[in-house]
Amino acid sequence: MDIILLERVEKLGNIGDVVSVKDGFARNFLLPNKKALRANDANKKVFEANRAKIEAENAEKRTAAQAHSGNVEGKQVVLIRASSNSGQLYGSVSVRDICDALNADGADVSKQMIVLERPIKTLGVFDVRVNLHPEVAVTVSVNVARSTDEAELQSQGVDVMEAMFEADTTGFTEAYDPNAEPGEIVTEDADEAEEGEEQA
Repeated sequence: MDIILLERVEKLGNIGDVVSVKDGFARNFLLPNKKALRANDANKKVFEANRAKIEAENAEKRTAAQAHSGNVEGKQVVLIRASSNSGQLYGSVSVRDICDALNADGADVSKQMIVLERPIKTLGVFDVRVNLHPEVAVTVSVNVARSTDEAELQSQGVDVMEAMFEADTTGFTEAYDPNAEPGEIVTEDADEAEEGEEQA
């Protein structure tokens, strides 16, 4: 289906561009959200008649979004989640979770603005894009941790999972006696006796 864009659409074009898209994408997304018009003669005339107004409205919205971006850019939100020992979450972090956390921090964004390239299913710090306007995008940081302490460490650049595995490996070390018979358990008495022999 050929359509006329009423606003900039990523990977498609800018205001006034006539582009060809799949029928489903046009019918289910672009047309109902007033992002485009069907490219017929009547609509082309209507668009050209209103082009200056549409572009002026877009410029106004873009300016408002740029002013708003200062309130959102670089925000960091912490989401506390349960996870397995390997750092895999039980479930995943959704767009709604990120939106609610940002709004609780005074960002004033909607779910449609948040672009999650792929679901967040592990602990860690993730950069998430927020499109405040088709031409204004900012990045926020989403810190997914099991506790506020872990979130604090992660925000300082510590890999919590790696640190945990290192802590596990530096624990118990077995006493070694080169003279012991196979299967014999080294006792403190044997160690003391050895020391006595060495001193003599």
